[in-house]
Amino acid sequence: MYQHPSFVHLTDLHIGNPAVADDHLHSDTSTTLAAILADVKRLRPVPAFIVASGDLTNRGDVGSYAELQRIFADAALDMPVIWALGNHDTRAGFYQAMVGRTDDLAAPYCHDAVIAGIHIITLDSSVPAQVGGNIEPAQFDWLETTLRAHPDLPKLIVSHHPPSLDEDNIAMEWEALTCADSIRLREILAGHNVIGMLCGHIHYDRVSNWHGIPVVVGIGQHAATDVAYLHEGLRMVAGASFALGTVRPSGMTISFVPQPADRRELKRYTYADMAGLIAAYEASRTQLAAE
Repeated sequence: MYQHPSFVHLTDLHIGNPAVADDHLHSDTSTTLAAILADVKRLRPVPAFIVASGDLTNRGDVGSYAELQRIFADAALDMPVIWALGNHDTRAGFYQAMVGRTDDLAAPYCHDAVIAGIHIITLDSSVPAQVGGNIEPAQFDWLETTLRAHPDLPKLIVSHHPPSLDEDNIAMEWEALTCADSIRLREILAGHNVIGMLCGHIHYDRVSNWHGIPVVVGIGQHAATDVAYLHEGLRMVAGASFALGTVRPSGMTISFVPQPADRRELKRYTYADMAGLIAAYEASRTQLAAE
């Protein structure tokens, strides 16, 4: 029987450096990821690839990426991994630890690949020391050119930050791409066979029909946002999931695979706290970059 190509979507892995204490790491993400990869290894048919859509580490240091590499090596998976960078990552740390690159360390990590008849295009929405996401102008130029390649193949877009669903809500840009970048992205993707977009950042499972494109966000492997509390602020609880995707002639199907969790509260923030929290986060990321 013909098997449609399938893939695994991971996001917000938030792996930490075991040698460094991190008060902003709220769960044992190494153990969670190892358990998820053990589940992935048992999947049949074997997925064609894994997408890890950003926040691969919690601090972006070389030691955290080394821990990420160790976990994947121990899992011994026989499938390619598509990496994207998020706001907790650093380009320099990723390049040095994961790619062995020593020059042009500030360049965005955008790339594409064709796997199992799917053209996967990955954008780098990370901005040093910033919570929200941006797509740099040069990346938009690259995207326009790259979309024209393999015109007969369906396109799967990967970006850590999802597009802004309300393109005039500037106050919420910290949780997405900027409104301006979201509009530009929509304009560039229009007319192409984009079967979906895989994202993270907001820590809850969500699927949106964004101008005809399914935008899939996952909880990830660090902590879960309590969606029922969003009218008051952010309440983070214990929880994790990954997703299984299948690409059929009719389109992309996504199934979420929640992990066992007691949903205990980890952190709670009101929206009145958010400006200060974002400023403190961005200051801490600037300090980390200087170390």
